This record gives sequence, C-alpha cells and structure tokens, in this order.
Amino acid sequence: MTAPAAARALQGSPGLWPWTAFSGVVAAAGLPIYIHAPAHYAAAHGVSLAALGAVLGALRLLDVVQDPVLGWLAARGAARRGLWVALAAVVAAAAMVGLFLPALPAPPLVWFALTLTALFSAHGFLTIVFYAQGVQRAAGLGPDGHLRLASWREGGALAGVCLAAVLPTALAGVTGAPLAAMALVLALALPAVVLPMRGQWQAAAPAPGRAWAGFARVLADAPARRLLLIALVNAAPVAVTSTLFLFFVEARLQAPGAAGPLLLLFFASAGAAVPLWGRLAARHGARRALLAAMGLAVVAFVGAAQLGPGDVTAFAVICVASGIAMAADVTILPALFSRRLAHLGPDAAQGFGLWNFVSRVTLALAAVTLLPWLEARGLVAGGANDAAALAALTQAYAVLPCLLKLVAIALLAATSPEES
Repeated sequence: MTAPAAARALQGSPGLWPWTAFSGVVAAAGLPIYIHAPAHYAAAHGVSLAALGAVLGALRLLDVVQDPVLGWLAARGAARRGLWVALAAVVAAAAMVGLFLPALPAPPLVWFALTLTALFSAHGFLTIVFYAQGVQRAAGLGPDGHLRLASWREGGALAGVCLAAVLPTALAGVTGAPLAAMALVLALALPAVVLPMRGQWQAAAPAPGRAWAGFARVLADAPARRLLLIALVNAAPVAVTSTLFLFFVEARLQAPGAAGPLLLLFFASAGAAVPLWGRLAARHGARRALLAAMGLAVVAFVGAAQLGPGDVTAFAVICVASGIAMAADVTILPALFSRRLAHLGPDAAQGFGLWNFVSRVTLALAAVTLLPWLEARGLVAGGANDAAALAALTQAYAVLPCLLKLVAIALLAATSPEES
C-alpha cells in the first residue's frame, strides 16, 4: 500500500456498491449466526456445551478439505460463476431458516450439525468466490485498488454484521422467535444482493491440468505463507471472543439484555473505523497500522479481564476499542493477501480458499476446546454459576485472546516492512 493518497483509497469508485451490499448480507449470515447458534441450542434445546463444541470442531475439521476444494471449484466453475453463486445463496438461505426453526424436525444436535454444515459450506463458497473475484476487480481500480476495494467490501461486511447484531433485539418485540425471524430476513435479503452482482462474475476458467496450480504457487511463496500464518494467529482472539461473547455478557456481566446493543456497538465501531485504518495504512504503511491496532486490542483484552457483574458501561468502552482494532484486521490483512495473489498471477486467486480456511479453523479450535473446558469447570448456560466457573470464563474470554494477540504482534513485527 503505497503512500500518497489515503483519500484515494476511500473515495467513491463506480460500480462498487453491489460489492458492499453483497458483502454485508453474506457477512451477516456468517459470524452472527455462529455467535447466536451455540448459545441458542444450549438454552432453547438443552444441548450440552461439550456436545456443541464437539460438533463445531468436527464441522470445522471438514474445512481442512472443504475450503481448498471450494477454491478449486470456484476456479473450475469460473465460466458459470454467477450460476454457482446463485445456487450457493439458495442453500445458505434455506440452511439459515432451518437452523432456527422453532420446532426442529430432527434431534437438536443432529439438526444443528446438518444445517450448520449446509450453511457454512455455502457461506464458504460465496466468500471464497467473492474475494477471489476481488483480486481481478481491484486490478482495474488503480495502484491502491486492493485497499480501495477492501474499504468498500469490509465496510459493507461490518454494516451487515451490525444489522444481524441488532435484528434479534428489534424483532423480539414483534415475534416470540427473534432468531428465526432474523434468519428469514437474511434469507430474503440474499436474492436482493445476488442480482446486482450478476455482471461482476467474470473470470476465465483455468487451463486443463492447472486447477491446483494456484494453490501450489501460493504455498510456495514465502510472503504469502507468512501472511497466512499471521492471519491464522491473529484471527484466533476474535474466534475465542465470538464463541464466548454471549456467555460472557450473560454470566460474567450478568446482563443478558445488553448482549444485542453491545454487539451492535462493537460492529458499528469497527465499521466506522474502516476508513481510518485505510488512511493510516496508506500514510504510514500497513505493518505499522496493524501493529497499532493489535496493541489497542491487547489493551481491550486486559480491560475485559478486570470486569465483573454490572460492569456494562466499562464493557461498552471495551467493545468500542476492540471493534476499532478489529477493523484493521479485516481491512488491511485481506488487502495485503489480495495484492500478493495479484502479484503471483491470475491462477493464484483461488488461494482465498486457503485464506478462508485459516480464518474459519480458529473458530473450530475455539469451539472444540473452550466450550467443553468451560463446561468441565461448571459453566452453565442460562443458569447460576459459581466463582470458579466465572473465573474460567474470564480466563478464556479475555486472558487467552490477549496472549494470542501478543503472539500475532511478534509475528508481524518480525515481518519485513517491504512485505507489508
């Protein structure tokens, strides 16, 4: 990201609004669903945290094979990419609605596994295709095209997540099943954002025998591998806090009614900060901007570790700080990786299958390790918890992410400025 014009990275670019809208709805169908689903099935259907963690871990293990394969399919199906996107959107919509049905047609744990598998498979394909197409689209936006596209794309994603964060609270007043209503709203929104993107899916299919060449090129490239490692470690704190957010607000702060507004505050702060980090990255370099954001995240995690019952206002301040910090992660890191893939050649765009994998595997590790660990220490979803269970929750939610973020800082600090 070269210096001069920070403003250029954020100024309007013709034809990018469909990217913002598409990114918003797809993002709303991802992380918010992941945040709500485990807590919902634990409280509403009585599924144990250990069982939920095991299922989530198994589903994410599927990503070890699935995400690279989805990247390969995105490359092989490039000539009919619009059709594949439409089919994936239909699957995602049906799975979202099914996940939160008030009356489940199968045992809760089985239905949880089936619907989440369908949802995250479709969501993964949509994300990989979208980001891979962005490598080509950014090339036509000038020297700072990757940062400019990332600003439009990630700003839309965070706006969509804000919408998903506030929808359950807003819909609770008009329906007794707000999560089911949210899923229906998002399902209906998918066609509205897929249609304007229909002219954007333009990519040539790879030559025969070269379907996996892009993966090989990415994995053989040291800067690309280093970015993947940084992304893996840096995503882990967000995965931990995303998995445990509702449990922390409900049990540690004892303020379950504040969860929706606090989520909205977090994602709104992130969305508002996207232009700021774009300017800072353009002016001072991506590496320095990311290090500053990571330092802010560490301060936020340290603050969260000090909280107790009723500390909602203090946690709101922490949500603002951590949201601002996360905005740098989701804007600058994908732009750096996209720029690197563009340098490696058109076949390398399918490398976003690897990027999507490292982003999602952290969610698996968080679920499969932390949920059973917390249950073993006595944490009860929606019930009374003793001091030992609450202390374990604080360690998992605040102390562990702080340590992980420090590792990410060390990795980024050891990276050459020329590579970032």
